[in-house]
Amino acid sequence: MIESGVKIWHLAQVREGAVLGRDSIIGRGAYIGAGVIVGQNCKIQNYALVYEPAVLADGVFIGPAAVLTNDTFPRAVTPGGELKSGADWVPVGVTVGEGASIGARAVCVAPVSIGAWSTVAAGAVVTRDVPEFGLVAGVPARRIGWVGRAGVPLRRQDDQWVCPESDDRFEELADGTLREIIK
Repeated sequence: MIESGVKIWHLAQVREGAVLGRDSIIGRGAYIGAGVIVGQNCKIQNYALVYEPAVLADGVFIGPAAVLTNDTFPRAVTPGGELKSGADWVPVGVTVGEGASIGARAVCVAPVSIGAWSTVAAGAVVTRDVPEFGLVAGVPARRIGWVGRAGVPLRRQDDQWVCPESDDRFEELADGTLREIIK
């Protein structure tokens, strides 16, 4: 189902059963797998590959040539040498939270969850879950900081993390997560 206001550029492939939320943009040559769910106001850039059963919340950004995989142990053939079919494996997905961004050429190896408002740096390879507001980079991706809703890295100020754009404030919890301080 393609909701109102969706823009799909040429050479993009949107498979059967995919849901594209209102006002989303699918870039040139992008692939959206069968049954993938894309929220409202998402941007999936040129040549990005989003394999089923991925679920993207509202406001997600997928950078150019980024890949969201769906097979933990990929093989073209069975142990007996026969070409694998859909019945020979169970797809697993990537879940991306509201407002999260995945940079150009990043790879998210399913099954993983990318937390709301987090940022995956360009070229990163995500092999484990990313916390909300987490900033991850590298191969394999590791958390290197925190970001706010504006996407700007947060700065440490006394016992809080502060967004230099919005002045939103957060506290880091003992379990390695971030909690917004409501004003």
